[in-house]
Amino acid sequence: MTDKKAALITGGSRGIGRAISLRLARDGYHVIINFHSNVKEAEATYGAILDIGGSCELYPFDITDRTAVAAAIEEITKNHTLHVLVLCAGIRHDEIMIYMSEEQWDSVIDTNLSSFYAVVKPVVRHMLLNRAGRIIVISSTSAESGLPGQVNYAAAKAGLLGATRALARECAKRGVLVNALTPGFITTDMTGNMDEKELAKSIPMNRFGKPEEVAGVVSFLASEDANYVTGQVIGVNGGVYM
Repeated sequence: MTDKKAALITGGSRGIGRAISLRLARDGYHVIINFHSNVKEAEATYGAILDIGGSCELYPFDITDRTAVAAAIEEITKNHTLHVLVLCAGIRHDEIMIYMSEEQWDSVIDTNLSSFYAVVKPVVRHMLLNRAGRIIVISSTSAESGLPGQVNYAAAKAGLLGATRALARECAKRGVLVNALTPGFITTDMTGNMDEKELAKSIPMNRFGKPEEVAGVVSFLASEDANYVTGQVIGVNGGVYM
């Protein structure tokens, strides 16, 4: 087992996940990047971390496959002291409710919410035994305000907020802190089909956010400066929801 503290980021190869991976590498963590199928993007993030002098490794597994998740985390925790878990992987399948298919509902709930159980259960056991750890959940402003066409996404992301608060109460006495972020409109592949210029008019800061701005808040929550912060939901949204 290495002496360096490790951080596991699900969905850590692209968008917000990539920015978080890079930031935690700069903060001195050994970064473990989970991804599902996009090897090219994962390798690009891996290379970017090495370029800044960081250390990392890639772990491809499907976060909705509980058997695969358990096997991967067992291997990770044998080799590393896992101090930080960032749950960043997520998908959208937007459609208004009357036209939403069962597959659109199930895939979004499974990937964004049910995966919480699959990933967090084995990780939190490891952290509780070590009496230290940070679990940081990337939810969404959609969980708080709702958006038309996102009943499935809002439901999943809102579920994460409830899970965050309950788990924080369970783990605080053993030094494991659990918090969530609710990013608003962030410039990534996921928002690539949105009218950024038009939507920016509804944001008090009059612009979309950058992935690095989300990563900065993750960095804070992973640091010793956040030793008395748990069970909180922090909006990173330019003021679009207050």
